[in-house]
Amino acid sequence: MTAILVVNSGSSSFKYQLIDMDTETELASGLVERIGEPIGHSRHTAGTSKGGRTERDLPIMDHTAGFAVMIEAFAEHGPKLSETNLIAVGHRVVQGGNRFFEPTEITHLVELNIEDLSEIAPLHNPANVQGIRAARASFPNVPHVAVFDTAFHQTLPPAAYTYAIDRDIATRYRVRKYGFHGTSHKFVSEAAAAYLDRPLAELKTIVLHLGNGASVCAVDGGESIDTSMGMTPLQGLAMGTRSGDIDPAVIFHLRRRAGMTTAELDDLLNRRGGMLALAGNGDMRDVEDAAVAGDPVAQAALDVYFHRVKGYVGNYYAQLGTVDVIVFTAGVGENSPIVRAGALAGLEGMGIEIDPVRNEAKSRTPRAISTDNSRVTVLVIPTNEELEIARQTLGTIKRTHPSV
Repeated sequence: MTAILVVNSGSSSFKYQLIDMDTETELASGLVERIGEPIGHSRHTAGTSKGGRTERDLPIMDHTAGFAVMIEAFAEHGPKLSETNLIAVGHRVVQGGNRFFEPTEITHLVELNIEDLSEIAPLHNPANVQGIRAARASFPNVPHVAVFDTAFHQTLPPAAYTYAIDRDIATRYRVRKYGFHGTSHKFVSEAAAAYLDRPLAELKTIVLHLGNGASVCAVDGGESIDTSMGMTPLQGLAMGTRSGDIDPAVIFHLRRRAGMTTAELDDLLNRRGGMLALAGNGDMRDVEDAAVAGDPVAQAALDVYFHRVKGYVGNYYAQLGTVDVIVFTAGVGENSPIVRAGALAGLEGMGIEIDPVRNEAKSRTPRAISTDNSRVTVLVIPTNEELEIARQTLGTIKRTHPSV
């Protein structure tokens, strides 16, 4: 077999997945978290069965120590990396700015550029760099590839990515829409074409990536032409803890009248907003349960959520000119019939009709939930960002290392 290790690094944790690229199956996955705290935690699952899961609590000083814990888990619980043809490590990197248009093999210069882009992604890129440095030290003999969340959105036209502010200031401080969740939007739009057995180049698609973080993407012939997240992941939909779209003057008002600091405003919008602010809980499952039980506050929060999604569906319908398929994906989109129904309710005039029975059916496989008469096909397709990162990593090293 040939295998690729996919790493998704945060500031105090990283997730990993080992994928057999001959069959595109998961060989192992895990999580190392609470890095830098007195006691850290690691979880390793060999294969996809929970029966193969092992967990440990131990001090994990930094990401390098975390990678040592991961390598030890592979050695003890399998599959043994020494017996696996590991050909590369793929890294999720959130912000590629306007420097990285495609997956890129990591060199020292690339690493420095990713670090420099921390200026516009201070919550994400520094953590991504930590993971890259630890992984390159742990696996020095295989190529490492950065796969950027923003790369898929490099096809946005200027009309979509330009903010109407002073041009010189925007250029100097890199202020523009970059978009995120690109790896997921790419994977899902291609999977939708495969499911429908239609050429990707012919399809006009709206992808609804609805998780704790959520975004919408308009995909025309396989290319992103607009997306709801902006310079940062804060713009767009109401999310688990993010406010999404808001009048910028609200920030000035709260600064003047409430005396809130920049840090407090950042916390208000990024970590205390969204469903947490509206319903007192950032977990959509709990909000739905409360609404079903008759809680008017929870129902009002859902109404805001639905209103925002519908607004973007209508916007991107107009930008695309017509729509062939709408796809729900990610944790909420894949698992919540209530959200799927509410997000598209009342859009029958646009040719969008959901079949209630199909919508309620539970499945982990791609499926259609629209009626037979719906002009727009509505699908639910589980995303697999790790597999997409692995695919892009493999494609990159085949170009840069033809002998692989």
